[in-house]
Amino acid sequence: MNDTQQEQKSLSDEFQNLQRELQTHILSRQKLESQQTENKTVLKEFKILNDDANIYKLTGPVLLKQDKTDALMVVDARLQFIDNEIKRVDKQIKELQDQCEVIRTKVVHVDFHASI
Repeated sequence: MNDTQQEQKSLSDEFQNLQRELQTHILSRQKLESQQTENKTVLKEFKILNDDANIYKLTGPVLLKQDKTDALMVVDARLQFIDNEIKRVDKQIKELQDQCEVIRTKVVHVDFHASI
């Protein structure tokens, strides 16, 4: 295998690894979006309830009673955490996409010089 072929294989392997990592991050983001939607729905339902409504939280095999204020605080905190995680994952996705573009450019450059 000559140097150009080795470089092409190396770039191809690197690109495939980046693509796998990117796919993992995209799946993580989708899971976070699902959790975000679920928690927003819970928040809407809580806001409809009367202040003296009975709210129960499933903790392991046990249902624990919570007051509305505590439940709202927990859901708000969870939503804030999920929003921050989505921002973090978006940043990682962008960085990986940029790295993929750099590798793609290198592949085109190597292919061009190999054809000369």
